[in-house]
Amino acid sequence: MMIEFENNLPIYVQIMSYLKKQIIVGKLQPGDKIPSVRELASDLQINPNTVQRTFSELEREGIVETRRGLGRYVTSEESIIMEIKKEMAGELINHFIQEMRELGFASNEIISIVSDAMERTEERGEQQ
Repeated sequence: MMIEFENNLPIYVQIMSYLKKQIIVGKLQPGDKIPSVRELASDLQINPNTVQRTFSELEREGIVETRRGLGRYVTSEESIIMEIKKEMAGELINHFIQEMRELGFASNEIISIVSDAMERTEERGEQQ
């Protein structure tokens, strides 16, 4: 696992985002075992307490569940995973809109720019 940490966000938040993204893109499937605190701390070369905080938050959000004596696993609740996906999409869109407004674009201009970009990617066959 490789994460480029940014200075402007707490490390545990960045690890949470990384793991959430791995779940919603299917690299971590519902029911998959996730690395232990010790493993992840060693891989990322960070303090185990930071990883523990990450896991505690993910567990609090229902994304990860602990099975006593077996470790931590990705939730099997598809609705939770879909909610994470929607939440992350909303954050991306809000950030994008805020940045575009700071550049001076009006709502209709933003919509037009996005629409044009979508058409260009579809023409190149980059749609999914």
